[in-house]
Amino acid sequence: MTQLHELISVAIEAAFAAGEEILAVYERPFTVEEKDDRSPLTEADRRAHRVITAALDRTGLPVLSEEGAGVPAPERQGWSRYWLVDPLDGTKEFIKRNGEFTVNIALMERDGMPAGPLGAARPIGGVLYVPVTGLLYFAWEGGGAYRQERAATRKDLGAYERALMSTRLPVPHQRTAFTIVASRSHASPETEAFIARMRARHGEVALTSMGSALKLALVAEGAADVYPRYAPTMEWDTAAGHAIAIEAGRQVIDVTTDAPLRYNKHELVNPWFIVQ
Repeated sequence: MTQLHELISVAIEAAFAAGEEILAVYERPFTVEEKDDRSPLTEADRRAHRVITAALDRTGLPVLSEEGAGVPAPERQGWSRYWLVDPLDGTKEFIKRNGEFTVNIALMERDGMPAGPLGAARPIGGVLYVPVTGLLYFAWEGGGAYRQERAATRKDLGAYERALMSTRLPVPHQRTAFTIVASRSHASPETEAFIARMRARHGEVALTSMGSALKLALVAEGAADVYPRYAPTMEWDTAAGHAIAIEAGRQVIDVTTDAPLRYNKHELVNPWFIVQ
């Protein structure tokens, strides 16, 4: 069986290729369409999906992508391993041109628990890539979680060699206040109530906002203490960041079960969760 770091090497390569496609659209005028759920879609989403799928096909594992065709739950819950992909996470940030969007690629595995409505899989590897800055986060089970600046300048490296040149997470941060990272686009009364509880518990609380899956990365690297998400997300929004958070010693907890968030559910919408 292919080793995890070799699979993550392919995922990193796919993320770099997607980043090039995304930036090619980002740097010129583009049109925005609306999907059935009224979320935005651009040419960049489609182009990134195509190159990621082509790269990951070499591994022989199924690919479940936001921009790909839907796969019936009984079929996908039978997969022992698969890729879970968001070719462009943070399309709203892309449209605003603020740079806070990512390519998310997660390696998933059956979690050993009975498959059912609440899920069947867990993340065992992840890649988060920020095309505008070249910032890369990556992790695989048992191998650690890493951050690398200007990562695409060395495309010839495998994940194992790249890890030796990268910063292992978490990173020590000098913070005086308990720091909460929250969504810029999805505030909710439940989030405000969570912040109030943290103020009561910790006293001084600092708030920071960020787009896309970078919120999970901020907790993974230690720049924030917690990320509460009391608003809708999809599985492909969180899986790659979840894998990175786990390897950095963090948890992603389903608030409805108080257990780790599961994937490959009958419906691919996540419940509310907390990264801590």
